[in-house]
Amino acid sequence: MKILHAIQSLSPVDGGPPQAVRNLMRAYAPLGVQAEVFCLDTPGTEYLKEVAAPVHALGPRRGGFGYSSNIPEWLNAHLPSYDALVLHGIWNYTNIAARRTMLRLNRPYVVFPHGALDPWFNRQYPLKKLKKQLFWPWQYPVLREAKAVLFTSSTERDLAATSFQPSRWNGVVVPYGAMEPKDDPAAQTAAWFQQAPELLKDGQPVRYLLFLARIHEKKGCDLLLEAFAHVASAAPDLHLVIAGPDQVGLQAKLQQQAEQAGITDRVHWPGMLRGDAKWGALRHCEAFVLPSHQENFGIAVAEALACGKPVLISDQVNIWPDI
Repeated sequence: MKILHAIQSLSPVDGGPPQAVRNLMRAYAPLGVQAEVFCLDTPGTEYLKEVAAPVHALGPRRGGFGYSSNIPEWLNAHLPSYDALVLHGIWNYTNIAARRTMLRLNRPYVVFPHGALDPWFNRQYPLKKLKKQLFWPWQYPVLREAKAVLFTSSTERDLAATSFQPSRWNGVVVPYGAMEPKDDPAAQTAAWFQQAPELLKDGQPVRYLLFLARIHEKKGCDLLLEAFAHVASAAPDLHLVIAGPDQVGLQAKLQQQAEQAGITDRVHWPGMLRGDAKWGALRHCEAFVLPSHQENFGIAVAEALACGKPVLISDQVNIWPDI
C-alpha cells in the first residue's frame, strides 16, 4: 500500500501535528507500508531531512490559508499513484484541492483535524470564528465526504461536532501515541544539561517540574506560573522549566509574571528542546506538567509516560480521562 500524508508544514515549531507525521513515517516501515509526505515548506529546509520518508515540498507557503496554484497541478499529477491520502489539519487550500482530486479518482481519504474543531477557539477568537463560519461551506464537504475524520479521543470527537453546523461525518477515534526514547540515557543527559547548565548544582541536577510545548496562550503557562508561585515556598529546592518555542511572543509577558511573583530565579526558559536534549529533560524531571486551556492529545504527555514520569495535566487536555 502507498499512502500520502499532506500537511501545511513539518516545522518542529508547529508542535504536535508535524511530530505526529514524523512518528507515523517511522512506524510505517516495519509494516511494509510505503508512505510519503506532501507539505508547503521550502524545499531543502533542514528539518525536512529528518523525516523517514520522501518529502514533496511545494513551498514556501503564502499566508495561513496556504493557497498556491501549483497545489492542484501537483495533486492531479501525483495522487493517482497513491492508494489513499491522509489530510493533516483543516482550514487550508490543500484540503479543498485534494478533495476534488480524490473524488475524481474515486480514492479514499481521511482527515486528521488535530484539535482544530475544538469550540475553545471559537470562544477565544470570535473574529476568527466569523471567518471560519464563512469558509465552512467549503471546509465541511471535505469532512463530510472523507472516509473517516480521525480523532485522538472521544472527547475531541464529541466537541468537534458542536463547533459549526452542519457537522455530519464519520468520526473515528484512533490510537495516537508517541515513539519510545532511544536507550541512550547518558547521551541524553549530556545533551540536556549542556543546553541548561544552570540546572546543575555542585554537579548534581536540581529538582524541577517540566513544561514542554509551544509557549502559547492555549497551553496555560500563566496558570502554571501562578500555581508554582503558590507552592514555591513549601518546596524551596524545586524549580520550573518552561521549554518550547516562543511562537507568538508571549514569553516576555510570562517572565514579567514570574518576576512579579518573586520566582524569577527558579523558572528556566531553555527554548525548544529536540532529540537527545528533549529526552534528557524528560528523564530527569520530577513530573511533566501541561495545564492547557485546550489540547486534543498532547504528544509530550505520552512521551513523559514512556519515560516513566508522572504527568500533571488539566481537564482540558482531552485524554485526561485515560490518564
